[in-house]
Amino acid sequence: MDFDQLTTQRQSVRNFQPKNVENEKINQILSLLNRAPSAGNLQAFCVYVITEPSKRAALAKAALNQEFIAQAPLDLVFCAVPERSEPRYGNRGAALYSIQDATIACTFAMLAATELGLGSVWVGAFDEKKVAKVIDAPEQFRPVTILPIGYSAEIPQRRPRRKLDDIVYWD
Repeated sequence: MDFDQLTTQRQSVRNFQPKNVENEKINQILSLLNRAPSAGNLQAFCVYVITEPSKRAALAKAALNQEFIAQAPLDLVFCAVPERSEPRYGNRGAALYSIQDATIACTFAMLAATELGLGSVWVGAFDEKKVAKVIDAPEQFRPVTILPIGYSAEIPQRRPRRKLDDIVYWD
């Protein structure tokens, strides 16, 4: 599928079939997200792959009880790793670039999932400390986003987008 089709087909899915995502597809998503650009090519992020039902349920609870996180058979948790970018870029690298790296990787994973016929949804509303505890992340890792992935049990209605004139400024 070309990029236009891919971005048109991608939409937020919050209802998943009770069907596991095949390991081959998981590995393909992970391989593709590893191609994401990053500041200084430092890849100041990491990804936790969560498939265990009790951990998915704990993630859902830590994410303000968003139950679709537990329903999805696969949750990817993207964490910023500030210590990877701080030596080269200082505070801006630690405070911003590592977060950007994690979010770009998450976007690549979301698009890869779409390409593979899977649904996903970006989740940013959660308690960072609780998520970090669920995934047993080191203190220096900062959870940035959760990406539930699975086979869609719905085709969500398309939501309108803002007009380009509302978001683009020409100089």
